[in-house]
Amino acid sequence: MIDIKPKKPKYSAYLDSAATSLIRPPEVHSAVKNALKKAASTGRSQHKWASFAQETVFSARESAAELLGAASPEQIVFTHNATHGLNAAINAVVPRGARVLVSGYEHNSVIRPLHARGCDIMLARSRLFEPELCEFMFGVSMDKAQAVVVNHVSNVFGYRLPVEKISSLCRERGIPLIIDASQSAGSVGVDMESLGADFIAMPGHKGLLGPQGTGILVVNEKYARDAALAKRLKESLLMFGGTGSLSQSREMPEALPDMLEPGTLNVHGIAGLAAGIKYISSLGTENILAHELKLLRRTEHRLAEIPGAEVFGGGFDSDRTGVLSFTLAGHDCEEVAECLAARGIAVRAGLHCAPVAHETAGTIKTGTVRVSFSPFSRKRDAEALVREVSVIAEDNK
Repeated sequence: MIDIKPKKPKYSAYLDSAATSLIRPPEVHSAVKNALKKAASTGRSQHKWASFAQETVFSARESAAELLGAASPEQIVFTHNATHGLNAAINAVVPRGARVLVSGYEHNSVIRPLHARGCDIMLARSRLFEPELCEFMFGVSMDKAQAVVVNHVSNVFGYRLPVEKISSLCRERGIPLIIDASQSAGSVGVDMESLGADFIAMPGHKGLLGPQGTGILVVNEKYARDAALAKRLKESLLMFGGTGSLSQSREMPEALPDMLEPGTLNVHGIAGLAAGIKYISSLGTENILAHELKLLRRTEHRLAEIPGAEVFGGGFDSDRTGVLSFTLAGHDCEEVAECLAARGIAVRAGLHCAPVAHETAGTIKTGTVRVSFSPFSRKRDAEALVREVSVIAEDNK
């Protein structure tokens, strides 16, 4: 057994940013505090506090639209999280009992809503870090599908799937596409205009560096232009209620984003999310990704040198992001994570709400220890992790 007795950590390193970005720029904290003091509800009144809220939310839409390649701020719908957005998107384009094609790396936020709708879930399984094989597997199965849902990046392995190629296959066949950008938004370029997906969902609290309880659903502009599609979207709504507009009608507004935003918005959270997005835009997603990949490659090579460690790496940088999984022979993953926590290193272990991904990679019986970097991760964080994993491996000899 590993010695997991709590002790004073030698070092503190937060390497669990794929779960949530605990370390955020100070501008995010300031924006939330400012909104708590000054923001009332949007669209409900004309006084200065309501106007401040309205301006805050619209500015956030503009910043998000620019970062995410949306032609108009109205395409940006604020959600509670990525799961909320994915459920709304799935409800809109996936009929009950439909045949839906997904990757072999999906999160339960995709699998469970599809299962709840009685869908025939078809898996396009392929090995890690082989995007050409992934594209092929989607191609041979797509003609049988009524919709496609795919994550941009695996939350377990940091594998960047070829969503651009998958999107092209969907457009050629006229098949609706939903992209789960939970692990890509903020570090990998997400562009609605070039991807052409029907919906792209993401949380605000991961790569976008915003508070928990925030998220974004980017809606393809065709849902605003095409009356039949707009009607279909309206008929699929998960929630109904006040929006501050068209109050005399018992129907939800037909215009975006009001149609998909019933109730009072999380203005304070959106203010923080906007600050996170502006911070990312100032750095550039390509620079963030380069920083995280540099740490990942160093960590991957060092962990692989530890006796008993199996690191799920490889591939080209174009197929990777700042997430890395490993196992340690003879050690339970949960115990490894607990032991690391006692030593001041924060990681995540287990199945990561993505059993499909573990089935594909062959780790369903063991799970993995997951390390995930952020723009604020440092070389010494990675070194501390490797050092403590080495100690754990040595302790059990």
